[in-house]
Amino acid sequence: MSAAERGAPAQSPQGAPPQLSQGKPAHPSQRTAAQSSAVDRELVISRIIDAPRELVYEAFTDVRHLSRWWGPAGFTTTTRAFEFRVGGVWDFVMHAPDRTDYQEWITWTELTPPERIVILHGETRDDPNAFESVLTFETLETFEPDGTATRIGMHTVFPTKAQRDEAVEKYHAIEAGRQTLGNLAAYVTEIVRKGAEG
Repeated sequence: MSAAERGAPAQSPQGAPPQLSQGKPAHPSQRTAAQSSAVDRELVISRIIDAPRELVYEAFTDVRHLSRWWGPAGFTTTTRAFEFRVGGVWDFVMHAPDRTDYQEWITWTELTPPERIVILHGETRDDPNAFESVLTFETLETFEPDGTATRIGMHTVFPTKAQRDEAVEKYHAIEAGRQTLGNLAAYVTEIVRKGAEG
């Protein structure tokens, strides 16, 4: 099973349904040629998290954070190398609940703190099936006393429609992505709760 098949990196607070689309523009006339060619290769998943944007972004920047929440339910992570910078690499192994190990490789291609992260994700540096994910972090005002939440969006584009379809249909990439963002939400909201308790 490849990185794409696991959907490594939704759902909103209190179990509300995630925001999910197939990446289609509101009207066909708004599509550019590049958008039209990518629309059948992409997945878009988002989740609202009751935590400040800076904290949610930080959870992607430090391996001690990533190793606590990365991956679908039941997966754990062992890091071999980690350097968070443009051009830096995260080389790691994901351990499935059935004890199967999966080699993973990510490089960061764009960092705009605390708004946007772009990654290339595959099994190895030269993986021809590597896919790009754009992560966006948007501050939302809430009616809670602390007043802020974060909408995280994950827009993934696969090299081919067949790879995208296989990831969704055979390996449940949408659900895996939701579980990954769910793990992130649980992790950062626990940090917020502990901070509030002093």
